Amino acid sequence: MYSKEQASKLRQQFWTRFGLYMKPVPGAGGEAVNWLNYKTGKKHLSFRLDATKEQASIAIEIKHTVKAEREKYYQQLLALKNVMESETGYLWQWEKEMLTTTGEVISTISQTLPSVNVLNENDWPVIIAFLKPRMMALDTFWDLVKDGFE
Repeated sequence: MYSKEQASKLRQQFWTRFGLYMKPVPGAGGEAVNWLNYKTGKKHLSFRLDATKEQASIAIEIKHTVKAEREKYYQQLLALKNVMESETGYLWQWEKEMLTTTGEVISTISQTLPSVNVLNENDWPVIIAFLKPRMMALDTFWDLVKDGFE
């Protein structure tokens, strides 16, 4: 078992290492990208990376508080599903409505890697090998479609 402080330090070390690993990787448009805090340029739409004691995940999250607007964003992405899966090379899990642990209703498009633990440094290469290509693939997809996204 880890104390809260130890667990927090290990999580911070993982994300620092992942950030340093990704720093030299340019975005699809050739620009420098802050991969840990990816800017989509669209309010209420973000790319989220997560790693816990049980799994790692990557997601597009739509967090609009107005249901109709959240559904509009979701439908726009759903219309681009074939393009997204073709460009990324991955199948994604689509959830029109999901309740977060904070009680917020969001829409997500995600992938999850089960049975990894961010607190176990031996799992870090596996987590990075999962997150890196998917994040780069989402960037390529987003670079292709962002201008037409409302």
